Amino acid sequence: MSNPTVTVKIRDALKYAQGRAEKFSRTQQLEIGTDLFIRIAPGGRRFLLFCLDGEPDQANARAIAAALGLKDPQYGWHQGATLRSLTVVEAGSEVVAEAPDKEE
Repeated sequence: MSNPTVTVKIRDALKYAQGRAEKFSRTQQLEIGTDLFIRIAPGGRRFLLFCLDGEPDQANARAIAAALGLKDPQYGWHQGATLRSLTVVEAGSEVVAEAPDKEE
């Protein structure tokens, strides 16, 4: 017997991940569609949108920026070793360093 399916609105999942990125100063990653991923940076005011095969659509980035409540988002591209990511940064937002892992 499998667990029941739970449906979550993508806007709610994005806002939850944004809150965690802000609260814990840790990058949050979600798969938000078929071959579409988001990494919300610490602080919750910046994100990368990427695909494993191809490039993300800027219309998706605009819709996500609006859902996350970013004011005056700035769009650009980041070329990594294997992926080209669409970057979105709220104008004037500070770069927040990721919290170090706690030693146990």
